[in-house]
Amino acid sequence: MTTATAVSDLTASDPIADPAAHRVLTGDRPTGPLHLGHYFGTLQNRVRLQDRGVEMFVLVADYQVITDRDLADRLAEHTENLVLDYLAAGLDPDRATIFAHSAVPALNQLLLPFLSLVSVAELSRNPTVKDEIAHSSQAAVNGLMFTYPVHQAADILFCKADLVPVGQDQLPHLEVARTIARRFNERYPHADGSAVFPRPKALLSDAPMLLGTDGGKMSKSRGNAVSLGATEDETARIIRGAKTDAERRISYDPANRPEVSSLVLLAALCQERTPEAIAEEIGDGGAAALKRTVTESVNEYFRPLRARRAELATDRGRLRQVLRDGAARANAIADATLAEVREVMGAI
Repeated sequence: MTTATAVSDLTASDPIADPAAHRVLTGDRPTGPLHLGHYFGTLQNRVRLQDRGVEMFVLVADYQVITDRDLADRLAEHTENLVLDYLAAGLDPDRATIFAHSAVPALNQLLLPFLSLVSVAELSRNPTVKDEIAHSSQAAVNGLMFTYPVHQAADILFCKADLVPVGQDQLPHLEVARTIARRFNERYPHADGSAVFPRPKALLSDAPMLLGTDGGKMSKSRGNAVSLGATEDETARIIRGAKTDAERRISYDPANRPEVSSLVLLAALCQERTPEAIAEEIGDGGAAALKRTVTESVNEYFRPLRARRAELATDRGRLRQVLRDGAARANAIADATLAEVREVMGAI
């Protein structure tokens, strides 16, 4: 596989000259159902990359569930439902390797040499870790949470991914992976001086961020989002409760009217129109008209996906087979990478 040597980031809309020359690692923690923010922020772009011929690795980060909680509650169920959301959204297991973290032991063995390449001070300064800790349900920070960026580096580097789809808030994690790759290559080059790992680029989403119904960050754990598998009635109920403001005329002004603008944007994404056009159309209709437009737009847009999801849900065995097949492919790559790491470290 050919990898990029530059470390400048790309956006999702940038052209990729040779898609087959790249490998993407992306994924999610199985902590609950994926929602509309996941779809427009990441899932939609994963399918586009897959369809363009980029080699996709999609990680179900089940081990990482316990970074910020005491128990991995309903882990098997959430894992299968995550695969269900992936397939319903259009990821094709024949073209994308979908696998669970816990099913690839060699991946986790990379953590030890990687931890030796970063300092405690570097980990403690990571702003993404600070944010996760602030929203953690745990009374104290555990070691797994503290080393979370290094776990993500192992996820990325085990398959030598050179492109990683992230939002702006995840860039500090990716910088840790870049740092680890650079330091490992400097300390343990091949005999001919060549590098073991690529320095991965960020593939920045160009989708604007959607807010949750409470006006905060849309999150599975904060109960402020419409899940992909929600019924049309559930969607209507959740959107009715969304936070707006007292101004009757609807406008698209993210800086001054973030909650209203996020709803306008959601309708625009579903209708594939500009948010300004949606706002102008609603005009003086107020929050009630806005929420009605958003509900109708969401239900119309996601009706085919939800139908596929309902059909796929009748065959849980297929979901488990997707994970088994993905684990077989991921294990072959992880074992080869670990063997290479051991060789350059002189550990064989």
